[in-house]
Amino acid sequence: MPRAVSNVPRLKRKKQILKAAKGGFGARSKLWKAAKENVERGWKYAYRDRKNKKRDFRRLWITRINAGAHQHELTYATFINGLKKAGIEVNRKILADLAVHDPAAFAALADKARSALNAA
Repeated sequence: MPRAVSNVPRLKRKKQILKAAKGGFGARSKLWKAAKENVERGWKYAYRDRKNKKRDFRRLWITRINAGAHQHELTYATFINGLKKAGIEVNRKILADLAVHDPAAFAALADKARSALNAA
């Protein structure tokens, strides 16, 4: 029975890691161990930060909506509550975009939210 060696798969993995390490400084792009550690750490951070990116954008949108709501004498919580009571289903991304780029439309939404809160 011939002895099985892992030469081809091993070199394929090594080539993949070293290709991913391009752009690293010094040994981090040239030497196997340093490159492997650098690339794996980078992949770990990339995975984590793909999740954090969603969290960060939601925080940004809420901040922008809050600023827009405060211009119309509402807090963020009362504005969102008023929209829910008025039956307006607009996501936070669109609301933030309206607050920044279309203040007239945001003002109309704020009026609808206020009137729904007063009616309830």
